[in-house]
Amino acid sequence: MPKAERPRYLAAALVGGVLLTLIAVALSGQVSGIFTPDKISDPGVFVRWGLPLVTVLTQLAMAVTMGGLIAVVCLLVPGPDVRRALVLTGVAAAVWTVLALITMLVTFMNVLGGRRGDTEFGAQLASFVLEIPLGRTLLAVVIIAALVSVLALGVSTATGAAWILALAFVPLALGAMTGHTSGAAGHNIALSAMFLHLLGAAAWIGTLAVLALLRLRGGLVGLQLGAVVARFSALALWAYAMVAVSGVISAVIRVGSVDALTSRYAILIAAKVGLTLALGALGWAHRRNVMERLRPAPRGVRGAAAEPVVVSESAGSRLFWRLTAVELLVMGAVSGVAAALGRSNPPVPNEAPVAPTPSQIIMGELLPPPMTFATWFTQWRWEVIMAFVAVSAVIVYTRWYIKLRRRGDTWPILRLISWWTGMLLFFWITSGGPAMYGHILFSAHMIAHMVLVMVIPIFLVMAAPVTLALRGLPGRGDGSRGPREWILILVQSRLGHFFAHPLVAALNFAGSMIIFYYSPLFDLALRTHVGHIGMIVHFTLAGYLFVNSLVGIDPGPTRPGYPMRIMLLFATMTFHAFFGVTLMSSYGLLVPEWFGLMGRTWGVSAIEDQQTGGAITWGIGEIPTMMLAIIVAVRWSRDDERVARRRDRRVAKVGDVEMDDYNDMLASLATREGTPPQK
Repeated sequence: MPKAERPRYLAAALVGGVLLTLIAVALSGQVSGIFTPDKISDPGVFVRWGLPLVTVLTQLAMAVTMGGLIAVVCLLVPGPDVRRALVLTGVAAAVWTVLALITMLVTFMNVLGGRRGDTEFGAQLASFVLEIPLGRTLLAVVIIAALVSVLALGVSTATGAAWILALAFVPLALGAMTGHTSGAAGHNIALSAMFLHLLGAAAWIGTLAVLALLRLRGGLVGLQLGAVVARFSALALWAYAMVAVSGVISAVIRVGSVDALTSRYAILIAAKVGLTLALGALGWAHRRNVMERLRPAPRGVRGAAAEPVVVSESAGSRLFWRLTAVELLVMGAVSGVAAALGRSNPPVPNEAPVAPTPSQIIMGELLPPPMTFATWFTQWRWEVIMAFVAVSAVIVYTRWYIKLRRRGDTWPILRLISWWTGMLLFFWITSGGPAMYGHILFSAHMIAHMVLVMVIPIFLVMAAPVTLALRGLPGRGDGSRGPREWILILVQSRLGHFFAHPLVAALNFAGSMIIFYYSPLFDLALRTHVGHIGMIVHFTLAGYLFVNSLVGIDPGPTRPGYPMRIMLLFATMTFHAFFGVTLMSSYGLLVPEWFGLMGRTWGVSAIEDQQTGGAITWGIGEIPTMMLAIIVAVRWSRDDERVARRRDRRVAKVGDVEMDDYNDMLASLATREGTPPQK
């Protein structure tokens, strides 16, 4: 393909994307004031037009940064392509830094409005970025983007890129906290949906853009192009699921009712859904019709051996560029509509209530009805990220199970049922009644906590997900790292061995609970969505590592003997009992400004409820502990039986060597003492 054709496709996609962005912005003009200046405090035409445009460009730069890191982590073969990708990542992060700085300044000018000519502009800007939450968030994004740029230019391996990618996730979380989501109805649902949306879009848009740029610079040659595109197709499928699911959830939250379907905001939502469906169709066509064609014919191969190759390398390259341009074009349109939505007022009011209740002041939501057995299953407080994780985990595990069975390998059906049970419980605990009432009642919170840390891990460990993954996932022979390679690296790493060590796992399992509830971390988990997600992730992993060190069959920890396992189990039970008894006898309320001021008119008092929570901690903790003790005892008995059977087989084959050696030793001692040996 002529080199001049490549920039033509990309330039057309870029120009088209910008035009579609402006059209989408125009659709929201009457609502957002982009076309019509605000009569009270007009920020000026530069701010009205510049803010949505620079927002889109900032998100695209962030997407390319993350796409470069994702490509290095899981798509590319070590070598020149990795070095090129890291350089592209560093440059994209530098551009992201500059654009994030401009976004911060333009946002400040928009907030300041018509007063921006004030002589105190500099002091007001300093106050905005140091004292106002929105300004601090935007400043943090600038700092993190600059740090990512420096680090990306300094690393050379997939492991280093993985650490930087973890850092790059932070601005995604910060970005989800701005815009309508931070104050919309269904605050936590909106935050989670926006994070999923930004993550999926960044992985999709950014990775595709990086692959296109690598191809422009002479990379992804030969067989690598087909392999990388195939891997990207699998990644794009998950990214598409994130974008689609989060988009639907956000639409339901913001549109609110059937009457609002004719609003301008609903029209923009419909446009975004249509463009997302178009992207899904393009991705499907990409995988079906292009992936195989992008594999060029090996040199010197003719005739029947070359039949799997449909087109030449040049024709496949031309098709790749055309599809890349079209996908980037539609992706740009989706980003433009998203920016327009960010400037539009949704049908559901985004205003604080005139006369808020105490619960609305504290947690931004009305209290649920009085807690009963039925409401544990009828009341829901959706946690979108955890629900997506649970459903995805069920799909992936089931797919691996089916794959093993189809190729003739055995895998116990009880392990599949155990995984389904654990994930169903996880889904309910994080989004159902325990999540709803656990936010306002300490006793309900402790029920959710104990199930999360002690019951769910038993089902997950008995399902042996790591062993199934290592058997079901294909390995790569080209030096790149796929899911199987990363699982092996994590399991065999020093960090993995440290946290999986039985003693460390036991200390983390028992000690982190006391540290969490008697420190500001508990208050952080109640008041912030990030803290809530962190609490769920930490205690689920802590429970999994501890249970796996006792009764798991997955590789990783060096498990001690069975007597030591029993000792560790009952030691942790003692810690839980101590914590429960302390709460039962305490008259000091944990986080009193939360539980004590909720304005609840039903149920017992906050301190009585906390004491009930202590009894629940002590009582519920005994049941899974005894279950674990029984499992350890059964495993111990079976291990003794296996040892005895092995010894019997050895005796039958070569004789009782150990007993013969013991008798010879007695005979030798008796001879030295002059006493005939006992027969």
